[in-house]
Amino acid sequence: MSDSFRNATTGTARPANPDPYRVMVVDDSAVIRGLLTRALEGDADIRVVASVGDGQMAVNSLQRNTIDVIVLDIEMPVMDGLTAIPKLLAVAPQVKIIMASTLTLRGADISLKCLQAGAADYIPKPTSTREVGNADDFKRELVSKVKALGGAARRAGSRTRGDMRPLSPTTRTAATALRPREPATITLRPAPAAPPRPDVIAIGSSTGGPQALFEVLGHMKGGVNQPILITQHMPATFTTILAEHISRQCGLVAAEAKDGEPIVANRCYIAPGDFHMLVANRGGTNVLQLSKDPPENFCRPAVDPMMRSIVRAFGARKVLACILTGMGQDGLKGCTDLVGQGGTLIAQDEASSVVWGMPGAVAQAGLCTAVLPLKDIGPYIRKFALRTAA
Repeated sequence: MSDSFRNATTGTARPANPDPYRVMVVDDSAVIRGLLTRALEGDADIRVVASVGDGQMAVNSLQRNTIDVIVLDIEMPVMDGLTAIPKLLAVAPQVKIIMASTLTLRGADISLKCLQAGAADYIPKPTSTREVGNADDFKRELVSKVKALGGAARRAGSRTRGDMRPLSPTTRTAATALRPREPATITLRPAPAAPPRPDVIAIGSSTGGPQALFEVLGHMKGGVNQPILITQHMPATFTTILAEHISRQCGLVAAEAKDGEPIVANRCYIAPGDFHMLVANRGGTNVLQLSKDPPENFCRPAVDPMMRSIVRAFGARKVLACILTGMGQDGLKGCTDLVGQGGTLIAQDEASSVVWGMPGAVAQAGLCTAVLPLKDIGPYIRKFALRTAA
């Protein structure tokens, strides 16, 4: 690489990163591979080191190269993405996989299966040269996910590098960044002395969220009757399939929220893709309200507006909130309001998060009563929800 780097979007010169995140692009379309490569290498902190046309070629290439992130197509000849995921993770357990998925019901369903198989995240697959060439939002999402997951991959690699295969001289340089990070400082809030039994449970999640939601919500069946409101960063269609998977796997009545729908017990409401999910009080009844207000934290749906509206409608002391794995800081402002008015907040810990952005933001802000491994969050919520009313 040259000693300087010209950003493809702004045209400004930047010093080249001597140790960029190393990415493999896997797609049976050479045109799409080229478009994705140019979008990624428009950032000085990313280098595409491999570009291949099917899952088997990806497995072979991964055996020869140190890779932080793989952008993986789903439908390919020879070996598709779903089949390739466990094989790729067997070669490099620390690698993070982003699925490139079409925005169809079938694409969304397979994408969720890929997440359960070990993929870390997904991105809507571009369908034309124009879509990638002019879509700043697509580039921003792709680059930000690669960077967040690249950092997570290197931290995971630093914890297990004693078990990693020997590196060749050509790949040894990339491994120099696999160094441990100092543990985050977390100050927990004391648990309320006599908190009331919550009237509602609110959950926010993003990268890695579907897998985390299945684990947490699996503990809610039988006894937990509070309505559960969930904002998961997902596009339309994907949230439809997410609700169906929650219903099947967790035994809950789950569906996308509908505008004006009354909030009732024993229901799980999912914010629909491209809409903020809010709560409004109409005639003494709390109802769902879908909003096309501008994105917050680059997201719609976003966690912050959901949290703010729940506090207004239910009263903070009647809310139990949880922030699960995800990149960025969405939820921080809304949870600050919640906790400031007497609500209770818990978050997922760093070790069990795919990306400790959202939960890390609220944890390090001192807003949480508990910061827990994923396996302990469901039991904690269940115990809190079933407590005797104060």
